[in-house]
Amino acid sequence: MSAATAHAPEISTGHDVVVGIDTHKLTHMAVALGANGGWLGSLKLDAKRSGYQELIRWAAAFGSNPVFAVEGTGCYGAGLCRALQAAGMAVVEVNRPDRSTRRRIGKDDTIDAEAAARACIAGTASVIPKAGDALVEMIRMLKVAKDSATANRTAALNQLHAIVVTAPAALRERLQRLKRKELLESCTGLRSGEITTPQAAAKMTLRILARRIQQLDEELKETVTQLDRLTMQLCPELRNTYGVGVDISATLVVAVGDNQERMKSEASFAALCGVNPLPASSGKVVRHRLNRSGNRQANCALHRIVICRLQRHQQTREYVERRTAEGRSMKEIIRCLKRFVAREVFGILRGGPAVRTATA
Repeated sequence: MSAATAHAPEISTGHDVVVGIDTHKLTHMAVALGANGGWLGSLKLDAKRSGYQELIRWAAAFGSNPVFAVEGTGCYGAGLCRALQAAGMAVVEVNRPDRSTRRRIGKDDTIDAEAAARACIAGTASVIPKAGDALVEMIRMLKVAKDSATANRTAALNQLHAIVVTAPAALRERLQRLKRKELLESCTGLRSGEITTPQAAAKMTLRILARRIQQLDEELKETVTQLDRLTMQLCPELRNTYGVGVDISATLVVAVGDNQERMKSEASFAALCGVNPLPASSGKVVRHRLNRSGNRQANCALHRIVICRLQRHQQTREYVERRTAEGRSMKEIIRCLKRFVAREVFGILRGGPAVRTATA
């Protein structure tokens, strides 16, 4: 996987200023604290490039090595995060304060910004945010368009079939036995005339839905073509891995981000995808449970890889037979395989070769 053009600096412990930032659509609130947690100042800035430069100059007045703890780096803080990383500043991602803290100390922009800074000082916020400045960001935006087109196409198809089922008898008998392609072509050619009867309304509705589906088909074709090109350019080894196609590869690289070095180990990638077992022991009872958090889209992508291999991949089928003989259930085997695939994918994303190709 190719490196991003501007990587986030490694977060160190030698920062003399910690700037917590509460981000919003039009403005951001920043609070600067010393390394020992002492209050240094606050600043309200506009959420635009001039405001970002003002923030950098303001933070430089308190120390030469600041670190910025930013809320919402994947939303309202995305532009600020990219500007800080491009300027060579250290940035960490901060989750919003938990509800118990908010009930105890209240909530406003200054309080939230200070809480972000203190989370960084305490070490509870140490995640490097995604860079969002290279191929992965391009893939992410195109995948948003593809996913919405897929969902809208499915909804429109369901609506079209529902209208056909409830249409007046003459129209229903004409359309209900047609296959999907013929149904769309017939519906786009319907002429309703003046809307004075239920049949005329049904014809107009069917024509609108059929044309919408055809338009979404064109959008899907265009976005999939671009995603195919970009994912092959970014990580051809992942695309050559057994069970990985355009959509799965796009989902996995988006989960990691442009600066894949922020994943320190394959265990951290497994945790990101929600396939690492979590300890759930108490007293004499020692056990683990499923991880229900993490990036659920990436988790689903790993699950789809496993299901594909279960059906056609000989090594995977032999593994299933061996673990079944040991008394494992199919659910337990799939969980083990997802963790194994996560280890494979992490190695490939960090520059390793494709481990299991279509010929393996």
